[in-house]
Amino acid sequence: MSETKQSFLSRGNLLLAAVVTLGIVLPGVARRLLGEAGYNGLGMVVFTLGYAGMIFIVWYGWLRPLDITGPSG
Repeated sequence: MSETKQSFLSRGNLLLAAVVTLGIVLPGVARRLLGEAGYNGLGMVVFTLGYAGMIFIVWYGWLRPLDITGPSG
């Protein structure tokens, strides 16, 4: 593989995949365990905050810096 060609498995892409996976899996597991323990409302709050935190991190780290504009003039 050429050194000038960017690999799909770059550090940034792997970090993005890890953030998205952990942002869904960890709050989901916590929500399930809290629900089974009888704390269904708290589980929903934990899942919502975990998922929203993951969305914010993805937006702040990867989407916000992109310059998405149309052609000028």
